Order: sequence, then C-alpha cells, then structure tokens
Amino acid sequence: MRAVIQRVSSASVKVAGEEISAIGPGFLVLLGIRVDDGPDDVDYMVRKISGLRIFYDQDERMRLNLQDVGGAVLVVPQFTLYGDVRKGNRPSFSQAAPPELGRNLYETVMRGIKNLGLPVSGGRFRETMTVELVNDGPVTILLDSKKEF
Repeated sequence: MRAVIQRVSSASVKVAGEEISAIGPGFLVLLGIRVDDGPDDVDYMVRKISGLRIFYDQDERMRLNLQDVGGAVLVVPQFTLYGDVRKGNRPSFSQAAPPELGRNLYETVMRGIKNLGLPVSGGRFRETMTVELVNDGPVTILLDSKKEF
C-alpha cells in the first residue's frame, strides 16, 4: 500500500462537477492499493496516518498529530500510484490491486481511521475525480507499507 499525504488547510473532491467530500485542516491522502496488500498493510497505514506528527506546536516544531489539532482526513483512491514507467512511456499497472480488492482495502483503511475517532471523508472508487487542495507548508509525506519504496 502506498500513500501520498499532504498537510492541507482545506481539500475537496468533485465527481462530474459535484462536490462529494470536503475537509478543512488535516490530511489529503492519495491511497494506492497493491495487488498483494492485506490486513497488515491496512493496519500500518491507519496507524501511520493517524499518528503522523507533522503539525507545528507553539515552538514551531512538528510535534502535533491530527487529534492534537482537530484535523480531518480526506482519502482519495489512486491506483496510478502503482504506475510503473521504468520500461517505455506508457505506465503499467500490473502491481495495482484489482478493483474488488482495491475497493475493499480502501474502505477498510477509511473505517480504521474513523474508528480512531478522526473525521474521515473519501473520494469515489473507480470514478474520475477532481481534487482540489490548499497544501499547508507545503508538507508532503510518502508512505509505503512495503520495504521497497
């Protein structure tokens, strides 16, 4: 499982011009699911996303997490995070999870974050989305549940 996490002042997702999700301060998470991902990968992502301390405290040091600042999470499914362009110019998505597995694990990550008491919103699986964000910092973190990032 792979995630691009951006600390945001706000973020939203639209499908066919209609806003389906929006948050204020928090994280925009672009989440890619790999073909061999499972429960351990979900647990890792939920734990890391909820625990990331990338908000500034009064000393301007990154010591605060989402709960400390009352932040929310917007999770957007993004299979293209597993696009491989090492050979040629057209991406291969052979490492991206098939749709049924991807949807299941995506929804499981969202439930895991919600079960920790954090506000969570999502994109729409297998839809073309427009994602808007105001990146705060900018702060962008890359996570991968496998060792080979």
